[in-house]
Parts: sequence; C-alpha cells; structure tokens
Amino acid sequence: MRGKESTVAEILVRREGAVAWVVFSNPAKFNAMTDAMWRRYPEVVAELDRDPEVRVIVLVGEGDKAFVSGADISQFDAVDAQPGAQAEYNRGLDAAFDAAVECSKPVIACIRGICMGGGLGLAASCDIRVAAEDAVFRMPAARLGVGYTFDGLRRFVSILGAANTSDIFFSARKFDARDALAMGFVNRVVPASELQATVAAYCAQLAENAPLTITAAKSAIRESLRDPATRDLETVERLCNACFASDDYREGRTAFMEKRAPRFRGR
Repeated sequence: MRGKESTVAEILVRREGAVAWVVFSNPAKFNAMTDAMWRRYPEVVAELDRDPEVRVIVLVGEGDKAFVSGADISQFDAVDAQPGAQAEYNRGLDAAFDAAVECSKPVIACIRGICMGGGLGLAASCDIRVAAEDAVFRMPAARLGVGYTFDGLRRFVSILGAANTSDIFFSARKFDARDALAMGFVNRVVPASELQATVAAYCAQLAENAPLTITAAKSAIRESLRDPATRDLETVERLCNACFASDDYREGRTAFMEKRAPRFRGR
C-alpha cells in the first residue's frame, strides 16, 4: 500500500470506511517481520475484530516491493542466545498465524511483490488472497533448516493439497502469481496497477453484506477444517440461529420485497 515510507518497522492501520487496512511496514527489509511486529499483529487484528465499525480487514505490505518477505532473520541470533526465547518466539508466530483464522470478520491478503516464508504463512491464514501479476512466492524453510508446525502445514495442505504443499516445502523454489493461481493459493491475479482498486472494490462489496451471515459462514468454514473431535459445532449453530433472529434477517427480506439494496447493521 502506497504512502509515506517509514524507516521504523511497525504495524500500521489505515481505515477506509468499513474496511481496515493492516499494513506491514518495514520497507528497508522488504517488510520483514520483527519480533515486535509478530507480537503486535495479533493484537491489531483482535482490536479490529472488536470494532463494530469494521467489517472487512485487509493485510498489505508497505510500498510496492513486498507483501512480507518473511521473518527478520537478523534477530535470530539474539533469540537463540536467550534461554527459552525460541519457545516464546514460536508462540508469537503461532499467535500471528492464528490471528486471521480466529478473527470473526473476513481477512483479505492483498499481495504485491515478495511474499515468502512468514509472509506466505500470513497470506495462507487469510480467507481470500488477491495477488498482483508481479507477486513472487517462496517457502524457504528447507534452505534455512527451520521446522514448520503441524497446524501450519495442515493449513497449507487444506489450501494447496498434499502434492503442491510437498513441492513448495521440499524444493523451497520460487513460484510466480500464475503458479500460485494454478495451485489454488490465490483466488485472483490482476495487473499490479489494478491491485489496490480491485481489492478495495471487493471489500466494499463484502462490507455491504450481512455481517452476521458472514461471521456464521466463516465459523462453519473454520470448524470444518479442524479435527472432528475438536470442532465447536455449538458455536456454529448458535451463530447460524442468530442470523435468523436478527433485525438484519428481517431487513434482508423487506429489502428483497421492496426491490432495494438492504441496509445491514450487524444486529
């Protein structure tokens, strides 16, 4: 996302009506995620999830060169040198990768340029991924000797299937936006010059729809990907029933009969 580039590594939030753009900003390192950024990101998503004025969240990188290039590996030595620091760092990563999944609102990845390592994991956690034609993807774990958690791998398998997940993790190869589309990792590829407008228009469409319905649908989709023994089907049923008991349900029917656009309020 274009704007005044900062030399500080940070998470920014830019609001456009009902859409909140969460900006990964570390342009000097292609938006690599520092430890502070990993820890701050889940807090930002949770804050936006609680905000009734926000209906859609977009993840985007600062500038036009990268979404997120991965973790800031310059911090790895410091982490390794502290007893217990690696476990704490890993817990921070898990919380970051779970943030968009557990969010009740749609989370969209707007991907331009480099999307690698932790950036690929962040994109995988989103509900929808839209990429520019210049996007470049890579999972370099096998070139760094790092392990990837079961939940993280399962998320990739649920999107790509076992064969494509094996390919990108075993080979650590780069792949472009066309490959990502063919694999099913991204939902849409557009020219770089059209990316922001395309994502903004799509988010505006989502923001007009019934938020309770979207929350219920996201909950059901999320639980369908969990192990059957751990699924929270009571919450799924409760959210579905809440739709039928809502003012929005009555508004939707009335608007349909009156042949006008509905005005949903999320209650």
